[in-house]
Amino acid sequence: MRTFFLAPTRYGVGLTSVTLGLVRALDKLGLRVKFFKPIAQLHVSDTGPERSTKLVQRIMDHEPPAPISSNRVEDLLGDNKGDELMEEIVALFDDASKGAEVMVVEGLVPTRSMPYANRLNNDMARTLNADIILVSEPGENTLEDEADKLEIAADSFGGIKNPNMIGYILNKLDEQTMNSLKGEDGAFKPLPEFARKAFLPLGYIPWNSSLSSPRTLDISNHLGTRIINEGEMASRRVTSYTLSARTPTNMIHHLKPGNLVIAPGDRDDIILATAMAALNGVPLAGLLLTSDLRPSEPVMELCQKAISTGLPVLLTEHDSYNTASKLDRMNNELPIDDSIRVETVMNTLAEHLNTDWFKGHCGEISERRLSPPAFRYNLVQRAIAAKKRVVLPEGDEPRTIQAAVICQERGIAECILLGNREAIEQVARDNGITLPESLIIMDPEHVRGRYVEPMVELRKHKGLNAPMAEAQLEDTVVLGTMMLAQGEVDGLVSGAVHTTANTIRPAFQLIKPSRESGGLVSSVFFMLLPDQVLVYGDCAVNPNPDAEALSNIAIQSADSAVAFGIDPRIAMISYSTGASGMGADVERVREATELVRQKRPDLIVDGPMQYDAATVESVARSKAPDSDVAGRATVFVFPDLNTGNTTYKAVQRSADVISVGPMLQGLNKPVNDLSRGALIDDIVYTIALTAIQAEADK
Repeated sequence: MRTFFLAPTRYGVGLTSVTLGLVRALDKLGLRVKFFKPIAQLHVSDTGPERSTKLVQRIMDHEPPAPISSNRVEDLLGDNKGDELMEEIVALFDDASKGAEVMVVEGLVPTRSMPYANRLNNDMARTLNADIILVSEPGENTLEDEADKLEIAADSFGGIKNPNMIGYILNKLDEQTMNSLKGEDGAFKPLPEFARKAFLPLGYIPWNSSLSSPRTLDISNHLGTRIINEGEMASRRVTSYTLSARTPTNMIHHLKPGNLVIAPGDRDDIILATAMAALNGVPLAGLLLTSDLRPSEPVMELCQKAISTGLPVLLTEHDSYNTASKLDRMNNELPIDDSIRVETVMNTLAEHLNTDWFKGHCGEISERRLSPPAFRYNLVQRAIAAKKRVVLPEGDEPRTIQAAVICQERGIAECILLGNREAIEQVARDNGITLPESLIIMDPEHVRGRYVEPMVELRKHKGLNAPMAEAQLEDTVVLGTMMLAQGEVDGLVSGAVHTTANTIRPAFQLIKPSRESGGLVSSVFFMLLPDQVLVYGDCAVNPNPDAEALSNIAIQSADSAVAFGIDPRIAMISYSTGASGMGADVERVREATELVRQKRPDLIVDGPMQYDAATVESVARSKAPDSDVAGRATVFVFPDLNTGNTTYKAVQRSADVISVGPMLQGLNKPVNDLSRGALIDDIVYTIALTAIQAEADK
């Protein structure tokens, strides 16, 4: 087992963020990584629990032990019982590291209240026999000065010649510095002073202001505001704020996405201008009214429609100057309950670490698992390599536009937005989205006519004529499906505003099932549980499959699992395990299981099997002791749509599990549906998934 101890060179380097980023990077490599914070260190504004440990509890599949309190540490040190403290730390470490292949240990930050932090960091790293990584940020220092500071910090651990002192991570770098430290091939260049020393650059992380953007909710909590209108304060983020002392004419340019407008409650002109911006679709962070002045009822009534768009409106007793001063002093550490920001920080920082070095240093492991971060990472990397073109029929939908921009900028796929250019550009402006020049926008009015004749040819056996085809092509999903049928794009993603039937029906009619599918089209969801990814099929398409169809669903689902890096062990789910139950439904599952074995003897399959026997090893030992699948299933095939859809939604909602899908199986070309409540990331991953399907279908 490898242990990495992260120690800061000074206060404010972003130690917790970097530590969590390393956890995520190692997790993406498929390693069983666990986190440990030996000693609690609360921020001056914190009341507990210890922030880093609680964050990991929320996002990882394990619960680290509670760290030792600073009061307990000071009592032991004051009584000259440093050895006893280290023994307690070792005991906690042993508990935390059970089942781990890699441990990431977060050290202490030197502060006025903890001046002994560096000495304790050295003692802990030595006691745990850990590889030491220094975390720093240059600030205003030159890189030469920063190298000197790193060497000085390393002296606390015996210097950079200490074989356990392996390298450094530099955080919050400006663009010029980043360019000087990363080669064109992405290689990590060492600081010049360390070019001939075994002191390695393990990460160069750029400054990104969006990673430190609090929610409007956090602002409200910090200031202790009264809430006039809650709106979307739990999801809107404050990227800037404006202290409005000028007339609306002179502050209109501040009415932009993410801006928090601060004004006294009697500034009706500012309040009305803010309301107008909200009505025009600008997602402001909120309106913060100061001096305990509540707007008059007529003004609030006039602004009601704007407020109902989700605009948070807050009221504080402080005047504008003191409000701004308090915001400047706000603790900007990661809030424990802000899971979206935590995930963003972890993923962003993980992308800028030297993962090739960590992979080599940790060595090969006996059995790799596919964790949710690893699944998402592999999804994106394979999509980038596939270089496919995906059409998005809901081109003027804000989440779809944002997802298309992300995919374009990251090279995940070349996206085509179907819709009126002016309308799409207006939606982008209203939501603070910058459209890349390379992003393709295709106006249906300009291209619809060229698909009429090909569509008539495809559907003439059903009596389709030109006027009927032209009418159907008014639907952008049908138009996008025709583009796919003609080979102009490689895949289609829809469903953010359309129903599943609206997305799937044109695909059945125009794309048609593949020959290999035997005419059957089914679906799978990838269920991103905390510690692994499971495949559920069929939860979206086939209401009551017979044994033959059920066997084909199992085979399609297993092949999909393989295509996305999951080792398939198929559980054919029923209300009975093995030979214990009888009845038409369980016999159908039993027959389907035998058909899978006959058709694909290479697959590991068992059934009928109850869900708990498929997932829980202790139950498996009792109900199916000789099964190769029980307790270890990765592909779950449900007997009908009622069972499958109910189970996936129950697991998704009750366990707060992310699901990717449904991904359609068995079509000649990939078409995939979205939930109408899909987040931007959901759309991005579905586009990536579609691109990979297109590559596999070549």
